[in-house]
Amino acid sequence: MSVKPRLNVVLCWHMHQPEYRDLLSGQYLQPWTYLHAIKDYTDMASHLESCPAARAVVNFTPVVLEQIADYRAQITAFLNGGTLIRDPLLAALADDSLPISAEGRAELARLCCRANEQRMIERFQPYADLVEIINSQQTSVHCLDYLNDQFFRDLVVWYHLAWLGETIRRTDARVRRLMDKSRHYTYEDGILLLRVLGEIIGAVLERYRKLAASGQIELSMTPYAHPMLPLLVNFKVARESMPDVHLPPSPYPGGMARVRWHIETGLRSFEESFGMKPVGCWPSEGGISDDILPILAEYGFHWIASGQSVLRKSLERAHLPTDIGTWPYRPYRLRELPLHGFFRDDELSDAIGFNYSDWQADDAVADLIERLKHIAAQLEAPEQHIVSIIMDGENAWEHYPENGYYFLESLYESLSQHPAIHVTTYRDFLNDNRGPADKLPSVCAGSWVYGTFSTWIGDVDKNHAWEILTQTKRTFDKVMARGNLGEQERMQLNRQLAICEGSDWFWWFGDYNPIDSIEDFSELFRRHIKNLHQMLGEPVPEDLASAFGRGGIAEHGGVMRRGDD
Repeated sequence: MSVKPRLNVVLCWHMHQPEYRDLLSGQYLQPWTYLHAIKDYTDMASHLESCPAARAVVNFTPVVLEQIADYRAQITAFLNGGTLIRDPLLAALADDSLPISAEGRAELARLCCRANEQRMIERFQPYADLVEIINSQQTSVHCLDYLNDQFFRDLVVWYHLAWLGETIRRTDARVRRLMDKSRHYTYEDGILLLRVLGEIIGAVLERYRKLAASGQIELSMTPYAHPMLPLLVNFKVARESMPDVHLPPSPYPGGMARVRWHIETGLRSFEESFGMKPVGCWPSEGGISDDILPILAEYGFHWIASGQSVLRKSLERAHLPTDIGTWPYRPYRLRELPLHGFFRDDELSDAIGFNYSDWQADDAVADLIERLKHIAAQLEAPEQHIVSIIMDGENAWEHYPENGYYFLESLYESLSQHPAIHVTTYRDFLNDNRGPADKLPSVCAGSWVYGTFSTWIGDVDKNHAWEILTQTKRTFDKVMARGNLGEQERMQLNRQLAICEGSDWFWWFGDYNPIDSIEDFSELFRRHIKNLHQMLGEPVPEDLASAFGRGGIAEHGGVMRRGDD
């Protein structure tokens, strides 16, 4: 009996947060890396482990890997000898003297309310009661003066309980005891919860390494600090998809060398974390151009992934057909390079990222499978095609009931068992030689967002940030050219510059973003730029005094909801 051809499907989860540390002091300015590690990275590993037939690609950014390792070291050092933890929110769990000042209490209260209201606050009544008290009193910082230390200890414990992965809440008896206690937490309870968090953070990367070693997942990477590679090389490539875009007046100096630095340093960091070299790369935000493809191939990457709109624009520019429904699902040989390109199915990826969170889990997965079957029905040889579902592996799940527990459980089980679907990885697809790849002679420079770079360059605030970064790079080059720095100093300066080059800062600048996020990320960008000037021994630019943009949309549970990175 012949076996019916199956449609190849790749689930690719991108795990990414920017550098939240002040590298001079070691202090964390935002807690999102460790919060996503104890929630989303942990839950995703658990779902994969519980379904051995499941397959996925998991992409990590090296700055996330380094921050996770740093958190692991900090918690271990504290538990072993009392060394202070350099993240104020995490440290509050282990602090036996909570903030005394009105300003300190107001800030702790603000931080501990940054969670999805429906899914993470209202779900837990004791936590919801605490938040309601805070919300009813926030006319001034002094309105919280009457709340005692017990209130704030309960608040900090519940904040972390709410941010825990659902798989932890269901399996860890210590967590269940803390949740059942519901209030009147002690200092010892905070230490116990910190110990649980340390175990979770300490184990999470090893779990992914084991999944990769078993062949169940493929691990891929993004260049070191998540820079927008094509823009570092040449701002003008933005005109390939936006002919009338207004660009900064001067090019970024030495951009090609910086691209190589991010790739080389990223590879070292990745190999230190996982003990293996990746063969695949999700360039930051799926941003690609003809300039960067040979470099990625040179460093041994066999595949890259980008957005569907980039592919469509590239095919149109090459006068290749896009009027049939099969073009997004072909593997493409990029130029004449030993490099394949895979392209995100925007509709399916966005359905998971934005739409299915309000559906019943089985109904959502059934709808996804019906869509995949419809795609397969259009293809003469589905086994030679591949559907790429690529999305943020972090921010979507807090909008789902139980952090996506039922959806992800059903997704992995249903896809891995479906007779018409072959869930795979890009590496395995290429190794299986499932058919010839189409040739793509050139790519139209762009990202997964609209197939352009409009999210990172072109408006007043984004261009202003590029001008600041460009001038900073000139200062960096001037100091480095003096030749009087030691190797360690040069490494530290290169790393600090790399953090400033991250694409995340530019994402958030602009009036279409929420004001709180603009202020947070503007402060981070300015802090990193100021620190680099301090390290260089050069004066700080005067135009770093104000934020970028005023903001214009609402937050989603305290974290801007991104489709993926």
